[in-house]
Amino acid sequence: MNVSLSKYQTAVEKSLNHISRERIIVRMWQKDHTVWRNDPTEISNRLGWLDCVEVTKKSFAEINSFVEEIRKEGFTNALLMGMGGSSLTPEVFRFTFGLNKDYLDLHVLDSTHPAAVLEYENKLDPKKTLYIVSTKSGGTVETMSFMKYFFTSVSAKLGREEASKHFIAITDPGSGLEETAKKINFRKIFLNDPDIGGRFSALSLFGIVPAALVGIDLNELFEETSKLIVECKKPEVSDNSGAKLGGIIGALAKEGVDKLTLIISPQIKYLGGWLEQLIAESTGKDGNGILPVDLEPTVPVSEYGSDRVFVYLKIAGDNFFDKKVKQIKSAGFTLIEIEMNNVYQLGAEFFRWEFATAVASYILDVQPFDQPNVESAKVAARAMMKEYQVKGKLPEFKSTFESNGIKIFTDSKIENPDDIFSSFLSESKSGESYVAIQAYLKPEERTLLQLQLLRLKILQKYKVATTLGYGPRFLHSTGQLHKGDEGHGFFIQFISDIQADVPIPDNTGSEHSSISFGTLIQAQALGDRQALIDNKRNVLTIDLGADVAGSITKLKV
Repeated sequence: MNVSLSKYQTAVEKSLNHISRERIIVRMWQKDHTVWRNDPTEISNRLGWLDCVEVTKKSFAEINSFVEEIRKEGFTNALLMGMGGSSLTPEVFRFTFGLNKDYLDLHVLDSTHPAAVLEYENKLDPKKTLYIVSTKSGGTVETMSFMKYFFTSVSAKLGREEASKHFIAITDPGSGLEETAKKINFRKIFLNDPDIGGRFSALSLFGIVPAALVGIDLNELFEETSKLIVECKKPEVSDNSGAKLGGIIGALAKEGVDKLTLIISPQIKYLGGWLEQLIAESTGKDGNGILPVDLEPTVPVSEYGSDRVFVYLKIAGDNFFDKKVKQIKSAGFTLIEIEMNNVYQLGAEFFRWEFATAVASYILDVQPFDQPNVESAKVAARAMMKEYQVKGKLPEFKSTFESNGIKIFTDSKIENPDDIFSSFLSESKSGESYVAIQAYLKPEERTLLQLQLLRLKILQKYKVATTLGYGPRFLHSTGQLHKGDEGHGFFIQFISDIQADVPIPDNTGSEHSSISFGTLIQAQALGDRQALIDNKRNVLTIDLGADVAGSITKLKV
């Protein structure tokens, strides 16, 4: 790990000395909850990730045996249904290591948009598909809704007894999912160490069972990871890259350099989505936060504000971003460079960043293992759904104006459709503010391209950091930081018409439905909007109507 600190050398050295003086590394390995808080609640039972490698190794034989069994029976696809930590790590493994024709092709469903649900139902042959229901709590509304829908659908096509052979669960002991999986006779239930929080679960069964299914050699993955863990146990910060990394990004955030801008080699670019959740949800609370900026369009270095710290994660031999990184360094920005020798060091990188995030949280004086503001959006969404069940419709907000099939909802004074963004972002400040695009839309390439173009225009005009997340996926990731940080964010929320809705069965195998996926995603958008407003955030909601990508092109920045 190489670091160019620019003018923040003194602040960082003070931070690293403090970590050494307070014996933070040793105390973390002793699982001393007082590193973060005197109260052990949601800390003492969240430190299992420190022992994750040794604990998970004990399940290798069971996992590999199961994978061989599935392969021999002719399964070719897997659909993982999960949110946050349960879905992000498997996605990183699948796209980093690619498709191994001798193993399963893993697909991840973490969108409640009905079009996304239908897409996977239509393209996957249930006879050859393994359905993985993955949730720590066993009660995540999105995951359990996916499970009820697909179990009912597969049962209708293959019969209930046969359908059971196509479903497995990954969850905590005693969860609601374990109970349900036993009741309807899931093929397999993997029970994870309950002392691990979702975003720190990459090297637990939540990440490793899917990794094995796509053909990753678990022994090689963990051999590389073990080397890094040995380093992270060294008590001196100078010898410990995990602690040093955490001390640096924590110290910089205290200096207002809190936009952690990720530049990642194309082969490992999906690691950025995992880092987003880990860092944002762990640090973004109590008026603090480090905002990871992932997959931001490339612009000249002069477009960046003073609140940027850059992290260059690269695979050895890949020089794709070297020129860009050289310019960033020459411009005097703080730059952290980390090089991986091969993709099997991905596990090591997971652990390095988990350790670093826990240390950075100490520096920022936040409790990294809870997510208090995530619940506020859930509560608001539940209230919306309750109103729907009572009145038969969701709450309606009066639009500020309508133009070209687009509806605008905002408290800002806007008199002309062309002034939407200039009015909304008039008080944004380069070097302090950021713009978060929240897309409660079906994830697809055409839409993503238009959203990225919009993001680029905002960055170029306002010189502020920009992020982009699909809802409700980001609610389990950056959603905590959006409501828990200092409040410098400007939130542009996109919603659209639901063209073909999909009912959510009240119970697995039931034909009765009280709510649909279309209603659920709309309630989640409305709930998040309300939670942001309750936390005094700046929110602009845009209803794109039926032509999503076309409507985005009409928006003028």
